[in-house]
Amino acid sequence: MTTAEDPGPDGEASVAFNHVGLCVRDVAKSRHFYEEALGFRHWWELDAPDEGTGRLLRIPEPIGLHAVYLIRDGLVLELLDFSKAPGPERDERVMNERGLTHLSLSVRDIPAALEKVRACGGTVLEDTDLGAAVMVRDPDGQLVELTSWQWLSTPPPRP
Repeated sequence: MTTAEDPGPDGEASVAFNHVGLCVRDVAKSRHFYEEALGFRHWWELDAPDEGTGRLLRIPEPIGLHAVYLIRDGLVLELLDFSKAPGPERDERVMNERGLTHLSLSVRDIPAALEKVRACGGTVLEDTDLGAAVMVRDPDGQLVELTSWQWLSTPPPRP
């Protein structure tokens, strides 16, 4: 999307949002979770060649990167599966760990959304349930905040 506030040399925007990437263990399971529990739609897929990908991502070959792109409300979520270069297992991400902390979605019916999360391989962090907001984890442990639909009327209008 181009804006007048950020024109490039040709009058077009010089920066545009592209996507957010999540490394996953099982791309089919993660795709099912994000599509069925959270309403993302499949956009496209890509098998990246090892040559170039290894250099860009600083991962030694062989890599076997398969990327699945999902979209929701203009947000593109890239699910990354490294079949030939699986990453290390790690502790569950916590909110005050540097880097991407969470995704946040507003839902019309939190209890119904929590049932879908459970049915699609996610975990509800029961102790975080405030009624109007709750934290869940996707099948790989990524934090996802679910807020009430009413929260959308809280912030000021978007610029």
